[in-house]
Amino acid sequence: MDVAVLEIGGSHVTAAVVSPDDWSVNVVERANLASQKAAEVVVAQVATAARKLPLANGLAVALPGPFDFATGVAWYRGQDKFDQLYGYNLGDSLRAELALDRLMFMNDAEAFAVGEWTAGEVRGVERCVGVTIGTGVGTAFLADGHVVREGGTVPPGGELYKTEYAGKPLEDSISGRAILRRYFARTGTEVPGVKEIAEDARAGDAAAKDALLTAFGDLATALTPWLDRFGVTRTVLGGSISGAFDIVAEVFGFDVAPTGDTEHSALIGAAAHYLRSN
Repeated sequence: MDVAVLEIGGSHVTAAVVSPDDWSVNVVERANLASQKAAEVVVAQVATAARKLPLANGLAVALPGPFDFATGVAWYRGQDKFDQLYGYNLGDSLRAELALDRLMFMNDAEAFAVGEWTAGEVRGVERCVGVTIGTGVGTAFLADGHVVREGGTVPPGGELYKTEYAGKPLEDSISGRAILRRYFARTGTEVPGVKEIAEDARAGDAAAKDALLTAFGDLATALTPWLDRFGVTRTVLGGSISGAFDIVAEVFGFDVAPTGDTEHSALIGAAAHYLRSN
């Protein structure tokens, strides 16, 4: 059965249909999303994208936390996205708006990892981890393709960002804003994003390369103990900043690769999880 999927980020919503026969993805629409608008406006934007999909078999939705994925209640605050949804039941609103019988939410980092296990860089790997790097850091530890969130072998909730590094929240060291801040401290120059820093690094800018190497080196150091505890044999990196992997590959002392498909992995993972859950 084909699966209708939405992948929601802070600035976009992607609507797609995923076929489990070959895990092909047909992206129906990728639209801008004004995530800081009132809750009703956000719901209307998401519902507009969803209506472009065949919804007879239900809908799978991948989106970032903090979010109660079981109940559909959003808990975003101070995230520069979805602040007006704090305490809001997005699940109930979408069910009513779209007349849905079946609706499943999934953490986007977990969806990415499951997608990579299903049809990507860690396909079929017994113990693996997916790491997404963008505005923040997301992680998902998988055992035989299933997400592990509890126990002493994974970070709290399976989420590395909840840990500290060098006495500070991890995302102060490795995230888009951390890299931009580090580059500015070295150069006094503000740039639009990490993509520009990576381009400068490839062109020979030492400060740009150092900012990236330091950030990803911190990630490697923070992640390594958890890889050892969980018995991870392969790691996959996703998110927009994973595009800098060619610059920073040297800092990793473990088997790691960037995703070959930044656009579709989370969609595939959400679909795979939806089919398992129904």
